[in-house]
Amino acid sequence: MEKTKETNPHTWGECTKSILPVRDALEVLSGKWKLPIIISLMFGNKRFSQIAKEVPGITDKMLSKELRELESNDLVKRTVYDSIPVVVEYSLTEYGHSLEIVIKTLRDWGVAHRKRMMVEG
Repeated sequence: MEKTKETNPHTWGECTKSILPVRDALEVLSGKWKLPIIISLMFGNKRFSQIAKEVPGITDKMLSKELRELESNDLVKRTVYDSIPVVVEYSLTEYGHSLEIVIKTLRDWGVAHRKRMMVEG
């Protein structure tokens, strides 16, 4: 049996230092709905019903839950306007906008991946 090479400790340490922050990011953004909600808000401030229309298939209950979680992670801001009727608007925080480059990179990768799979498939 062939002996495997030892893992370089420096490389191993760098690897483990990368895993935790990526896991943290995935924990905040995981699920079917969070990224589509963020993408909707990348195109401007929206009322609840507008987001619901732009994110096909999401229920009001799920949208409400996901918006609360995004708000608790300082990615989305909920603003209540003192008007009649009361208007509630959602927007990305400055911190939420920091995800735009990540989302654009994921979108570009997704487009390239889809093309690649269509060619190979």
